[in-house]
Amino acid sequence: MQVTGLDHVSQVFRAESGRAVATLVRVFGDIGIAEEAVQDAFLEATRRWPIAGPPPNPAAWIITTARNRAIDRLRREAKRHDRQAEAALLHERDEPIEDVGPVKDDQLRLIFTCCHPALAQSSQVALTLRLVAGLQTPEIASAFLVPEATLAQRIVRAKRKIHAANIAIHIPSDAELPDRLRSVCAVVYLVFNEGYAAASGTVLVRDELCDEAIRLARLLVELMPDEPEALGLLALLLLTDARRAARSRADGSLVLLAEQDRARWDAARIEEGQALVRRCLRRNRPGPYQIQAAINAVHTDAADAQHTDWRQIALLYDQLLAVAPSPVVALNRAVAVAEVSGPAAGLTLIDELELPGYHAWHVARAEMLRRLGRTDDAIAAYSGALACTTNEAERAFLDARRAELPGAPPSPHS
Repeated sequence: MQVTGLDHVSQVFRAESGRAVATLVRVFGDIGIAEEAVQDAFLEATRRWPIAGPPPNPAAWIITTARNRAIDRLRREAKRHDRQAEAALLHERDEPIEDVGPVKDDQLRLIFTCCHPALAQSSQVALTLRLVAGLQTPEIASAFLVPEATLAQRIVRAKRKIHAANIAIHIPSDAELPDRLRSVCAVVYLVFNEGYAAASGTVLVRDELCDEAIRLARLLVELMPDEPEALGLLALLLLTDARRAARSRADGSLVLLAEQDRARWDAARIEEGQALVRRCLRRNRPGPYQIQAAINAVHTDAADAQHTDWRQIALLYDQLLAVAPSPVVALNRAVAVAEVSGPAAGLTLIDELELPGYHAWHVARAEMLRRLGRTDDAIAAYSGALACTTNEAERAFLDARRAELPGAPPSPHS
C-alpha cells in the first residue's frame, strides 16, 4: 500500500530530520535556529503534503523550506537588533542544498559539538540523539532508563550551555578528539540500538537508523584510524547488523536468535566485522566496544545455535563487566551463564539486579522461569515485560510467548 499524507510526513521526519538539522546548523551556525526551522518545515509539510502530495525529493524540500523559514525569521529579528539573529544571518551561506545524500561531515560535526566536554556526558548523548538521530524524548528516555521529564531537562540544559558558552560547531583538533570519543561512540551505538530494536512503533527494525549509525561509525574510523574503540564499535555494529534480515519473518514478527535462519545472515558484514575484531586483538588495548564485538564474533562463528561457545561468551562478559560495569551488562552475562550452568543459575543472577522498568530484564526472567517449569511466575514476568514495551512487534511476540503457557490469557494477536 502506498504511503501518503501525514504517514509519509512522519516517515520522512524519522528518516531525515537529523540530517536536516545538521545541514541547517552548518548553514546558520546555531543549533536552536536550525532545530526550530526544521520543525517549522515539517509542520508546513503536514499542511501541504496531504493535499498536494509529497514533492519528488521530500528531504530536499524540508531543508529548503527550513532554510527559507529561518532566513525570514532572522531578518525579522535582526530588524529588532537581535544580535544572535544578526550573527546567524552573517554566518548563513548561499550553498546548494538540493543534494541531501550522505554528507561526509555535517552530522559528525554536530555530534562532536554536542559531545563537548563542557557538557555532562548524559546530556551530551541525549542532545545528540535528539538532534542528529531525530529520536523523540520517550525513545531516548527508554534508552537511558530514566523518566521522560528528566531526559527533557537534560536536553534543554545542554542546548542552553552550548549557546551560553558559545561552543563552536566544528570537528575538534586531533588533540581534542580522544576526549570526546567515548561520548561520540555512545551516541552512534544508541542510534544503532534504536534502529535495530525500535523502542516504539509498529516495526521491529528502523533500517534508516541502522544504516546511518554504520555510516557514522565508518566516518569515525576514517577520522581516528588508530583508535581501537572506534574499530571495535564499527565491528560491533557490522556483526550485529549482519543478523538484521533474519530477526523477523515476512509478517514482521520477531525471531529469537536461537531460531534464526543463519543462511540469511549477511556473510560480507560478518567477514568485515570479524576482520576488524582481529585487528583490535592485535592492538591489545581492550575496551567495551571491542569486547562486545568479540562476543558477537563468537555468535557468528557458530554454524547453528547449538554450537555457540557460551563458555567463551560468559568469559567475555566477565571481562566486559570489569571494564564497563552496568546492570544491563550484568543481565546479559546472566543469560550467558544460564546457557553454561542452567536456568537456575541464570535466574539467581537476574534476581540480584534491579531493573523493573527495563523490559529485557522481565523477558530474561520469564524465559528462565519458563525453562524451570514455574509457569505462573513466567506468566507474571511476561506481563511485566509487556507493561514496559511499546513496540508493537515486540508486544505481539511477548503476547504469543505468554499465551503458549497453560493458564495464560490468550494472545490478542493470534
